[in-house]
Amino acid sequence: MFKRTDNWSELTWQQKRDLRFNKWISGEGIKFVDKEAEKNYQARATRLAQAAKMEIPDRVPCAVPTGWFPAMNAGITLKEAMYNPEKMKWAWLKFVDEYDSDTFDGTILFQAPVSDIMIDKTMKWPGHGLPDNSHSAYQYIEGEYMKADEYDIFMKDPFDFQLRYLLPRTTGIFEPFKDIPSFSSYQGLPQRLMAMSLDPKFQKFLKAIQDAGKQIPALRKADSETTQAAAAKGFPMFRGGLAIAPFDVFADNLRGTQGIFTDMFRQPDKIHEAMEFVLPKLLSGAISMADATDCPVVMMPLHKGDDAFMSDKQFETFYWPTFKRLLLEMIEEGLVPFPVAEGAYNRRLEYISDMPKSGVIWMFDQTDMANAKKTVGRVSCIAGNVPVSLAYTGSVEEMEAYCKKLIETCAPGGGYILSGGTTFDMAKPENLRIMMESAKKYGYYK
Repeated sequence: MFKRTDNWSELTWQQKRDLRFNKWISGEGIKFVDKEAEKNYQARATRLAQAAKMEIPDRVPCAVPTGWFPAMNAGITLKEAMYNPEKMKWAWLKFVDEYDSDTFDGTILFQAPVSDIMIDKTMKWPGHGLPDNSHSAYQYIEGEYMKADEYDIFMKDPFDFQLRYLLPRTTGIFEPFKDIPSFSSYQGLPQRLMAMSLDPKFQKFLKAIQDAGKQIPALRKADSETTQAAAAKGFPMFRGGLAIAPFDVFADNLRGTQGIFTDMFRQPDKIHEAMEFVLPKLLSGAISMADATDCPVVMMPLHKGDDAFMSDKQFETFYWPTFKRLLLEMIEEGLVPFPVAEGAYNRRLEYISDMPKSGVIWMFDQTDMANAKKTVGRVSCIAGNVPVSLAYTGSVEEMEAYCKKLIETCAPGGGYILSGGTTFDMAKPENLRIMMESAKKYGYYK
């Protein structure tokens, strides 16, 4: 657990970041399997931290976004990985033993047994809407789970909104809550709760909550033990927290694509008000997670800000202002925002270059990396963009040539991490290996 110094408020953001990185690099509290593992852990973590700070590491780091690949590599189905925590642990540690990435990408703690019991209506996954042997891990079922006239209800009392509006629409066992009065008033609360406990609908709800709760300890235990074991073998996880852009809070999870873009024309002020409302909550959540894990890097998957979803004017009006402030406030706390720019950000490069030097790591998917290096790369570490299509279908020779070209384009001067554009769930094993080897073959600084 990261502890702030007594003079924390007097430190620069760079000093705060260094304190956080140093704690992470030290591996304090990790029970390494041997001295060699400890040495390798610290070397990998140092390499990544130096790249993030746009310093010159010994070589270009390689961070493979494995996604669900360890399951395929181990010969188990995605359903088995989702429903059997011990099999998941075994598969992910098998990957750690067989592949030499500079990072451990972490397990994907998708609590399928819990989601089954809760009757999740927002997702499909193997064994729940998708075939057991599906190569697709999960599919999101987008919807307008918050109605156009409910922004004020959400901002007035987010807990009440989730309990009586959102969850009854997205999670089957919460359907009885859509018919009850608000809990905002404490008057008569004990009597109401007693009456609810006698209602068969709520008795069924309580039973489901108990059953779901019994599943969680085994899932969390396997996830925690896997991450600890990977670190003990010398592989740091380059992710200490998670956050998203304020616009995506509503575009992804609440209003959906159609709803949010309708609101941009019909009630733009309401979107701005709601984004301002969630911004401090996103910041506090990111800080809490980074403090708990000791790693200052905060992963930020971005979905609705790319070139295809909105115009430049819409981006600079709706997406960038609150997102930029979130990034700056995270940086001020010594955190390292790691936005994952899914899709293409070719028209966004000048906007996102307006950041303190070395404050952010940008991971690109389908963005022109030469232009990214010339623009964003002047002030931020950049990562990516080995294509999923190449990892899935390309030859070893094609993969090596692509990685070599990326390193030659993006590595000069420091500030580059070789990585994929997005997760490599079904990649060819030989392509992942050659990607890692390419960082060692072509990525050394002279």
